[in-house]
Amino acid sequence: MVKVEFFSSIEFFQVFSPEALERFAAAASVQTFMRGDHAFAEGDEAKEMFIVKSGRIAIANRNIDRESLLALMNPGDLFGEMALFDGQGRSAGARALEQSEVVVLPYASMTEELKLDPDALWAVVGLFSRRIRVADEALADSVFLDVTGRTAKRLLDIAGDSDEFQLPITQEELAGMIGASRERVNKAIAQFVRLGWMEQHERTYRIVDRKRMTNRAS
Repeated sequence: MVKVEFFSSIEFFQVFSPEALERFAAAASVQTFMRGDHAFAEGDEAKEMFIVKSGRIAIANRNIDRESLLALMNPGDLFGEMALFDGQGRSAGARALEQSEVVVLPYASMTEELKLDPDALWAVVGLFSRRIRVADEALADSVFLDVTGRTAKRLLDIAGDSDEFQLPITQEELAGMIGASRERVNKAIAQFVRLGWMEQHERTYRIVDRKRMTNRAS
């Protein structure tokens, strides 16, 4: 069972009435995925959206021999909502990067609440606007930044406000997010270590010179 408090803690759902949140909680369920499990695959029929309760989910496209990681979904993030509005299949796959719990909300429940409260659609518009901004930034990075610059930017994104962090994905997955081969990404990381901008011990990283890393990422 999903508690009402879970929905009220997620920014996207805070535009809905308390009664709507209670109906969401009644309609929702929880699924647990182990690392490597798929919530859905690209092209699958879509009937529900998801909210990460714990763990991390990767949103990715892949072809025969390569995967492109489009986004990392952390606790509180929504995914799988796009098909609610265009009626098409999944545009990408969703895979657990570690043991993860996700809240599953049927599209029918969301559709009903949006009919009752059309103003809540602004929350959806806001979500899509943020997604478009992220996509625009990634496109600009692919044009204006080289692999080393994109690697620096992605590591800073993962680090957030902390200087020391653990890489939550494999180097192959990191390369997929950056849009380069693992060898080129490893070469960029080795360069940061050699220059003294970063320290690395296995999957633990520490940013030593954030200013220079930030400059390289811009």
